Amino acid sequence: MSRSWTLLLLGGGVALLAALPALLSAGLLNASIQMLIAALFACAYSLLAGRAGLLSFGHAAYFGVGAFATVHAMKALGGNGLLPTPLLPLVGALAGLVVGFVAGWFATKRSGTTFAMITLAVAELLHSLAPQLKGWFGGESGISAMRMPAWGLTFGSTVEVYYLTLAWVLLSLALLHFHGRTPLGRLTLALRENGHRLKFLGYDAHGVGLSAFVVSSMFAGIAGGLQAINNEAANYVVFDASVSAAVVLNSYIGGVGSFLGPALGAALMTFFGYAVSDATRSWLLYQGMLFVLVMMFVPVGLTGLFGAAARLKARRGWRLAVSVSALAVVATLCAAAGVVFVVEMLQRLCSHDYRALAAMGGSWPPIALFGRSWAPGSVATWLVPAPLAVAGLLGWAARRALVAPPVQPPEAAAAVDRQEALT
Repeated sequence: MSRSWTLLLLGGGVALLAALPALLSAGLLNASIQMLIAALFACAYSLLAGRAGLLSFGHAAYFGVGAFATVHAMKALGGNGLLPTPLLPLVGALAGLVVGFVAGWFATKRSGTTFAMITLAVAELLHSLAPQLKGWFGGESGISAMRMPAWGLTFGSTVEVYYLTLAWVLLSLALLHFHGRTPLGRLTLALRENGHRLKFLGYDAHGVGLSAFVVSSMFAGIAGGLQAINNEAANYVVFDASVSAAVVLNSYIGGVGSFLGPALGAALMTFFGYAVSDATRSWLLYQGMLFVLVMMFVPVGLTGLFGAAARLKARRGWRLAVSVSALAVVATLCAAAGVVFVVEMLQRLCSHDYRALAAMGGSWPPIALFGRSWAPGSVATWLVPAPLAVAGLLGWAARRALVAPPVQPPEAAAAVDRQEALT
């Protein structure tokens, strides 16, 4: 894609984000704030895991430290705030940087599994200590504070908090992109590819890894600070292992190999959780299934699909690329519908309430799902997802046949073989 098209798409995306408060309700706007924060957190994590090749399992530590530091800054000076509200994320950045430097100094002396275990231990240590250290973390109830007016803004509405979050996220993403173009940022790629060769060339591999760790922790602290400003509170749950796991899943689902892939994955999965968590208890199962499928069939992440479509367009034309993409979407939706039907039926069938109701009545009562009642003992009920699954499989088989390279005549194939042999 040319530079002008890239700039045009980025400008359109920023304009759309700026217009969201006029288009969305307050609830969806709050979900958009969460998506922006998750996108920044994932991009900060991707700098460490994607560019430097250092897989951290405890990045919630720096997110949480940034959140608590920001809340303390909001409560400082008798509740007047240590800094104006728009500058409070700087406190989260400083806290993430300092704690990231201390933890990263030890963690980056090792690599691979040992590095991952050290990062996990640091996060679990903070998660265990936070409820005990009430002066720093407020015990199990946490610490709350209020956003103070500054620069002519009250920060009492969701719209003002959204624009504050958007400004910090865009600035942070621009700085992360700039870091990747600096000599130090390019050395992180060399560290990922071959740390021993980096040492052989005379570079300080530990220093390069530590710099990536510190910068990643600093931007994770900014994301934590934005979370604290939005919630006006922080508690020890921000150190939970699920927060560290979520940023890993989001980053790899979007694709750590591209700059905006983690942001896309984090935004999609955050919205998925917001939209689906109230509709079904199995939304975490769907999230896990999506992660497994992406890792199996699209290991470069969802952003890799755009690259594959672009390569197909370049080789075979845009008509085939559009047809194949549409076929893949329809086939995926059919297969997903069949899986959702089975999972939701089983979830209701195995629930405690349903089993108690069945025991009282002496039979299996119908299950209400998708606006209809389904008899769980009927074979016809369980045959419903079968045509959906078959349609999905046939669609993917047809897609594979369409993207397969055309078969050449024997004479042309022999000519290509002779040419390859001569070269």
